[in-house]
Amino acid sequence: MSDDRPMRKPEPTRRGWLGVAAAAFGGVALAPGIRLIEVAQAATAAPSAGANPKVRWGLLIDTTKCAEGCTDCVNACQTENGMAAPKRSTDPQWIRKVEIREIKTGRRASVPVMCQHCAEPPCVDVCPTGASFKRADGIVLVDRHSCIGCRYCMMACPYKARSFVHEPLADQLPDVPRGKGCVESCTLCVHRIDRGEKVTACAEACTKAGHGAIVFGDLNDPQSEISRRVREAGSTQLRADLRLDPGVRYQGL
Repeated sequence: MSDDRPMRKPEPTRRGWLGVAAAAFGGVALAPGIRLIEVAQAATAAPSAGANPKVRWGLLIDTTKCAEGCTDCVNACQTENGMAAPKRSTDPQWIRKVEIREIKTGRRASVPVMCQHCAEPPCVDVCPTGASFKRADGIVLVDRHSCIGCRYCMMACPYKARSFVHEPLADQLPDVPRGKGCVESCTLCVHRIDRGEKVTACAEACTKAGHGAIVFGDLNDPQSEISRRVREAGSTQLRADLRLDPGVRYQGL
């Protein structure tokens, strides 16, 4: 005799529930960190809204025109981004002047160093949350809402270009949100770029001071001043051996 009553689905066992949970969370319980890295890679794969993928923003710094002891670019960066002058080595600083000397000849040079906005940024590779990311136009940024302050990116950066905010911040500028417990670095004045402006605060200040040591522009545009000068005079990448393809280039080193 047939039974026409609908069949009831079996209740899931405890082992079944664990299996469903593991699948839903992508293996977090079995391999902590793997899922976070996958999320970070997915977040950085898509071009950023508003960023032109045909553009590669960068800086060209002519060290032969950069005066030793001059801090015009550093001061302009601090003013533009609402930062106080650093009093301790741990205070945030997005541009620092490095004085170098060639051992054989004794020739000295003053070199501004900031985030190099690499095409292959190691800070993005190690970030577990996707807070460190590269825009479609080559600018490398930190999303302070996603940053958990682990500082892996600071350890991964070969240029020591990132800072950690240890203290509470006040009187912040609306265009440059910052926060305690987050990592930060040079943004190539992305707020200016997104408004349609074509110069960073450091390049603008250097030009106004009459030095002309910093040029900002599109490395992908063969007609831009930065591309023309790189093409005609060549340029040097800091730690070119790492093959990170920095967007900041130097001349005179």
